Amino acid sequence: MADGLQKKNLDTSPDETRTFDHGVMKTATVGDFEVAREVLEPGWKWSEDIKPIVGTDSCQFQHYGVLLSGRMKVVADDGSEMEVGPNDAYIIPPGHDAWVVGDEPASGLEFSREAVERFAKG
Repeated sequence: MADGLQKKNLDTSPDETRTFDHGVMKTATVGDFEVAREVLEPGWKWSEDIKPIVGTDSCQFQHYGVLLSGRMKVVADDGSEMEVGPNDAYIIPPGHDAWVVGDEPASGLEFSREAVERFAKG
C-alpha cells in the first residue's frame, strides 16, 4: 500500500464500471479501502435484475452504505422490512430482496468489501 494522500474519482477514474438492467455500479480501491457508487433506476428490483446474474434466491451479501438520493425498499428473507431514504446509513444482512421506490433513481455509496467486489457478477 502506498503511503500518503491518495484519491480516486468514481466518475472519471473508477476501477470498474458494472452495468446491469436498470443500473450501474462504479468501484474504486484506494489503498485498502474499497467503495462503490450505485445508481439504480426506477423499476430496478434485485430479484428481477440481479438474481438472473448471480443465481441465488435472494441477495447473499451484507451491505454497509449510505443512500444519497431516491428511496429503496428492502425485505429480508425472514419477512422483516425497511425503507431507506436520502442520507440514511444502513446495514442490510445477507438474505434479502430490494427495489427502487418511486420515480427517482436511488443513488448511494456501498462500503462492504464483498459487495463492492462481487455485486452483480456471476
